Amino acid sequence: MLITYAEIDGFKNLSNISFAPDPKYNIIVGANAQGKTNLLEAMWILSGCKSFRGSKEKDYIALNGCKMKSGIKFRDSIREQKISIEMTRSANSGKIIELNGVKQKGTGSLFDVFKCIAFSPDDEDIVKGSPERRRNFIDMAASQLNPLFVAHINKSNAITNQRNALLKAIMLKEASSDILEAWDRQAAREGALISYMRADYIKKINEISSRLYSAITGGNETMELDYRSNVYRPDDFELPCDEAAVNKYYMRLRELADYDIRTGVTHCGVNRDDVFIRINGVSAKEFGSQGQKKSAALVMKLAQAEIYKKRSKESPVVFLDDVMGELDESRQRFIFDIIKDMQVFVTTPNESSLLPEMRGKLLRMSKGMIVNE
Repeated sequence: MLITYAEIDGFKNLSNISFAPDPKYNIIVGANAQGKTNLLEAMWILSGCKSFRGSKEKDYIALNGCKMKSGIKFRDSIREQKISIEMTRSANSGKIIELNGVKQKGTGSLFDVFKCIAFSPDDEDIVKGSPERRRNFIDMAASQLNPLFVAHINKSNAITNQRNALLKAIMLKEASSDILEAWDRQAAREGALISYMRADYIKKINEISSRLYSAITGGNETMELDYRSNVYRPDDFELPCDEAAVNKYYMRLRELADYDIRTGVTHCGVNRDDVFIRINGVSAKEFGSQGQKKSAALVMKLAQAEIYKKRSKESPVVFLDDVMGELDESRQRFIFDIIKDMQVFVTTPNESSLLPEMRGKLLRMSKGMIVNE
């Protein structure tokens, strides 16, 4: 997959950006706060994913601006396609999303079209952050293989929100507890499916992450990933996701129903699961050094790219946001060997900090604009 043209204007501090990327390496250079990361982010949102920086949509438009537009042309294994997102501050206009000139109802339709993977300094939070951060990473990565997973995640979240609202109403004597059973049956069906899909993906990413982590540490350290479901045991995932699996999820919800009603919140299910990351047999979150956590997060992202490439027979576009300059030559070369056949966009304040092999189009940025190529 290759981006062949990009045009961006009004996204945060970016102004009148247009360029034809190199099919291999694109080095985006500039001092801090000149728009390097904003350029990656403006292209990233065209994948249908939320900002990898956690930005809210209302912050996409420049503070003194009234409109933003981001668009790319890209080529996959079949044809060239075009995606654009346009937003205004007007309540009447809102957001306009187009795929090949056809307006889309939402960003969900983009998720199965343009595939990219972003690496950023914040990736360390996958290891040291909250369980939600790890769940979100696995859910997004698994959805790249099966976009239908997004619909199940959204439906499960909506059911959980409705269930929590009902629990509060029952607690306040404003609703009957008899209604809860119907919601539990819906939650069980979606929750079982999500649990099994997560377990399957974690099995895949664990195999590759373990191999990559061993390689990046010269065989001196080990890394393992485990899915910690609060409904199922590990051996449950060796069986099919059938009615028995759904019923087990349902029964767990019923067992905790009284406690949930007393507290007004759901205490079991996919919204409470975690991914346990071990380095040398112990918790990376609790006992890992900063370097170990960074390396673990890095190999998980590299494993994500490798899984997608093997499954789709097509490489994702790779965004490296201020990552390579922090690594020594051996670790840069380790990454390079994995992504060398992919289109790559790298941000850095100093291009001389990169490997000599990583040379392509140089985009120098200043005050939100490309000042030379």
